[in-house]
Amino acid sequence: MAMTPQLDGKVAIVTGGSKGIGLAVASLLVEHGARVVIGGRDSGRLATASAALESSHASGASRIAWAQVDVRDPAQARECVALVETRFGGLDILVNSAGVGIFGEAADLTVEQWQTVVETNLHGVFYCCHAAIPALRRRGGGWIVNISSLASKNPFPGGSAYCASKAGLNALSEILMQELRDDDIRVSYVLPGSVDTDFSRSGVGSDWKLTAGDVGRAVLDILAHERRSLPSRVEIRPSKPKR
Repeated sequence: MAMTPQLDGKVAIVTGGSKGIGLAVASLLVEHGARVVIGGRDSGRLATASAALESSHASGASRIAWAQVDVRDPAQARECVALVETRFGGLDILVNSAGVGIFGEAADLTVEQWQTVVETNLHGVFYCCHAAIPALRRRGGGWIVNISSLASKNPFPGGSAYCASKAGLNALSEILMQELRDDDIRVSYVLPGSVDTDFSRSGVGSDWKLTAGDVGRAVLDILAHERRSLPSRVEIRPSKPKR
């Protein structure tokens, strides 16, 4: 039986929260009582996503906000956390879902493309965690959940930047898990397989793939665990992948 977290009064940041997995996570957190700030770079998309969340959840207007933030900028990451503490009085949950994928053989990638992927998927997670940890400590603990990928452990040709960035994210998550558990800050990372979102290289519309909501449910299940338990790494994949 799936567990249901008690999130009333909890405050969360979800980066990459205007679409895909991030938006699905944010919606489930709001549904279960949390106050949520979705972060991203596109203010128009953030405003649209925020309005959709407000309209689909009771009392949504008082529990949802958005922040324009480029996670590749450590100053913006700090400003986002400060905004959340000012707006909602603290921070309990950080979900790092912002990510990009640029694919091509390593010899053909530009330096700028490599930097964009690694700075978003790895550096950005570090910056957000670095900004959030003091806030989580002030609350006496909390959760950090990082969205990785099965590509982090199953590298493929054409995925050098993406696979390397997600493998680094796994290592960072493991280290943070060990460094922060004595502060009652639990760190988990989720490795989805193929998800039916516009992020996918094969596009949307494949009914065999996971949905963004499937990954959101995995995050919600993590948050439902009692303090004594820590599901530090969760892999989720399509049950019947395309042959």
